This record gives sequence, structure tokens and C-alpha cells, in this order.
Amino acid sequence: MKKAKTIRVGIIGVGQIGKSHLRTYTGKVPGVEIVAAADVNAEELARVAGEFSIPHTYADFRELLARDDLDAVDVCLHNNFHAPVSIAAMKAGKHVYCEKPMAGSYTDALAMAKAAKKTGRKLSIQLSQIFSKETKAARRLIKAGKLGRLYHARSTGFRRRGRPFVDGYGTKAFVNKATSSGGALYDMGVYHISRMLHLLDSPQITRISGKIYQETGMDKARRKESGYNVEELGTGFIKFEGGLTLDIIESWAVHMGSFEGSSLFGSEGGLRFDPLTYYTTFADIEMNSTFELDQTDWRWHQLDPDQSCYDSPQHHWIAALQGRVPLLPTDEIALKTMLISEGIVLSDRLGREVTPDEVEEHSVSTAVKL
Repeated sequence: MKKAKTIRVGIIGVGQIGKSHLRTYTGKVPGVEIVAAADVNAEELARVAGEFSIPHTYADFRELLARDDLDAVDVCLHNNFHAPVSIAAMKAGKHVYCEKPMAGSYTDALAMAKAAKKTGRKLSIQLSQIFSKETKAARRLIKAGKLGRLYHARSTGFRRRGRPFVDGYGTKAFVNKATSSGGALYDMGVYHISRMLHLLDSPQITRISGKIYQETGMDKARRKESGYNVEELGTGFIKFEGGLTLDIIESWAVHMGSFEGSSLFGSEGGLRFDPLTYYTTFADIEMNSTFELDQTDWRWHQLDPDQSCYDSPQHHWIAALQGRVPLLPTDEIALKTMLISEGIVLSDRLGREVTPDEVEEHSVSTAVKL
């Protein structure tokens, strides 16, 4: 068997997310070489380069993009930097893997998608739940017809007190629109909403309605220092072509014990996540079933040499660049997730249901000028 090409990658941003990506690349993903890294924090850049044996470092990401020996870059910056840096990278001839959410605004995410098409570069977004064992098993059950006709889905995400910075972890950049654009929907909702869109085969959105909240108390000093101005709870209802619907609740902070896991409703059966549970009627008897996913996943890996290409978003990204498997359309799914999140915010502001065209019309770039 011909050995797969080694993919040479540059990392842009070595903060919390950058280090997380580096640990995955260097510890788990075969066929990747981290050639260079860029960050404005010189001291941390030097420390991280030493820890991960990265030979070349740059204070200016443009110098990294000027290298002609890189296949791809991994953009690990705050949300409002995603679009300008990713677009610059694609124009420089590099494939781009970008941390979620796709961008800080729908119009910026749309610009990224257009840049990928214009340049012919591959663009992938970090949507980790698409690659979970539960999601892969759910997709098999759907494709096997075990749910029948899908007609509704529910996307849920729960933290009781898990707002970055003000609840004790992370930086204030996560809770300020100047760098993040949004809160719970943009930070965590992207994972859960994108999983539902993936399982529904990314249907076309026709209507969006929703409401956002910031009601739970927080430390006054932290509120003042951070300029906390994003949502801690987002709710929404989405209509798709063909009659499909999706309801959403995503919490960073709420006075509640927990939410039920995300779920799918079909004419022949239903699924709930965390853990994956199947609901159906068998011989006219209501039946609830769980799955042995660890053993199943092990067997799939023994029988299918390409199964490891879907172990994580980064495994898949590198395998796709090597030509081993087609690249899943995470950019398309992330763009629709961005449309939904911004649509919920717009619906809240206007006090009514909105269309995708209205979201695009009202969307304002939040991209940082470089």
C-alpha cells in the first residue's frame, strides 16, 4: 500500500484552543507535521514551540502564510479573527481548518465559503460532535430506515454556571462581542445545532424565530472587567423545506438541574443522545433500547481501514487532504449553524420570525481589520 502524503501544517494562534489542537495533532493524528506557528504573544509562542518541537515561529501570521512549503493552516483565534485570517490563508494558496464557530457573523462566514470556492481551497470547521460515536451510530440508524421519516429534531446544551471568565475559567474575550460576537449559541450551541443539521442532511432553512437572555447573576467585578454583553441562554424554533422543524435551547447559565439530551423524532422511531437511546414500538410494545458503542466502534475499526479517518475533526481533515476520504461539508453545516444563531438574535431584536434572506440583509461584518 502506498504511504499517504505527510501534510505540513502551520498553526495560527497558540492560546487555549491552539494548544488543544496541537495536542491532538502531535499525540493522535498520523501523517501530519507541524512546521510553523504564529502568535502575537512572543513569550507564549516560544514556550509552545519548544513544548511541541515547532521549528519556525512568527509574530505576524502573514509571514507564516508566505511560506511555500505549507499544505494547510489551522486557525485557532477568537471568532472575529476567523474570517479575515482564513480568507487571507486561502488567497495565499493554503487549505484552511478553522476553530468553531465559522465566524463572528453570518456575512463573514459567507465570505469564507465564497473564498473557498473562488480559490479552490478546502475549508473545514471544527465541529467535533459530528465525529462522536453516538452521532456516527445515529447516522447509520437513520440510513437503515430505523427512524422512518424524520420530522422534528431538538438541540440542547446545558451548563448550570459555565460562562467563561465570569464563572471562573477562560478569558474575557469569550464574553465580549468585540472578539466573540455571541455567547452560549456561538460557543457551545454550534456543536449541538451542527450535529442535528448533519443528521438531517443539512436541509434548507425557511424560517427562524428565537429569544436570547442574560438573567443569571454574576460577580460584579468580573462583569465590569469583561464588559460581558453576550447571551447566556438562547432558544429558537427553525423551519426547513419539506416540513422538518428544529427547536433549540442552549445554556451557559440557568437555574436548572439539567436538560434532556438532543433528540430526533421519526415516524418509525426516535433517538435521544447522551447516552444514545432508541425509542420504537416492537410487536405493538413500546421499547426503549441502548447500544454497545465501544465494542461496535472497535469492530468497525478492525473491519474498515478508513474508519480512523472519522475519529475526530482533525483526523478527518488530514485524511481528506491526503486524498484518503472525501471531505465532509463541515463548512456548509457551519454556515447554516451561523445562519441559525444570528437568525435567533435578529428574531429577538425584531420581535418576530425572520427569513434567511433577512438574516443576510441585516448581517454586519464583525471581522477584525488586519
